[in-house]
Amino acid sequence: MFRLLRYPIGLLILCLTYLPASAQLNMEEHDQKPYYFGITLATNQSNFKLYHSDRFLSQDTVMVIEPLKTIGFNLGLLANLRLNRRFDLRFNPQLVFASKNLYYKEQYPSVETEKNIESILLSFPLQIKFKSDRIRNMRVYTIAGMKYDYDLASNARARRAEDLVKVKKGDYGYEVGAGFEFYFQSFIFAPEFKISNGLGDVHVRDNNLRYSNNMGELKSRMIVFSIHLEG
Repeated sequence: MFRLLRYPIGLLILCLTYLPASAQLNMEEHDQKPYYFGITLATNQSNFKLYHSDRFLSQDTVMVIEPLKTIGFNLGLLANLRLNRRFDLRFNPQLVFASKNLYYKEQYPSVETEKNIESILLSFPLQIKFKSDRIRNMRVYTIAGMKYDYDLASNARARRAEDLVKVKKGDYGYEVGAGFEFYFQSFIFAPEFKISNGLGDVHVRDNNLRYSNNMGELKSRMIVFSIHLEG
């Protein structure tokens, strides 16, 4: 987590240092725009929330199954619709590259295994954005909304193999977060943190697969740091 936050915190400090030196109010007309667009660059930390099956408790071969956290990145577009002085409606489709790994420790034979479950997601978040008053060239905001994810790398239809853990193509979930908007002369620089969690079970259970039959539900978990460049 510290590695994920180290560079964003540095960027935030740099932007806050810039503000006192700027007496000019930038992009005054922007607050009245009915809509505007932007691009998104992001890094993510993703993993699964894992629920063990009843079979896990009744056997003595697989002793440990744990989700591992990994780092990925996002690329996206942003469309923002102004509803009123305080609220905006925001659509932020993204291409998300993530890897949600699972760690297995078996007793018979004694072996440790890491299963790499790669995902290439088309993510479609729709969010409500609540904005503070503008403080010179800075504004604070929060977001909340729902999303739908489609996994282009899903192996749900792969042929049966003992070493597979199959995941579904579709998932849905919620997102909450907060960010800052820094107004420069010709663009807005907006760093943002959010939690993006799935609500559905993405595990395709198969009792014939040795790495699958000890697990119950798998739910996606993701922390995202984004940089929005808005015009």
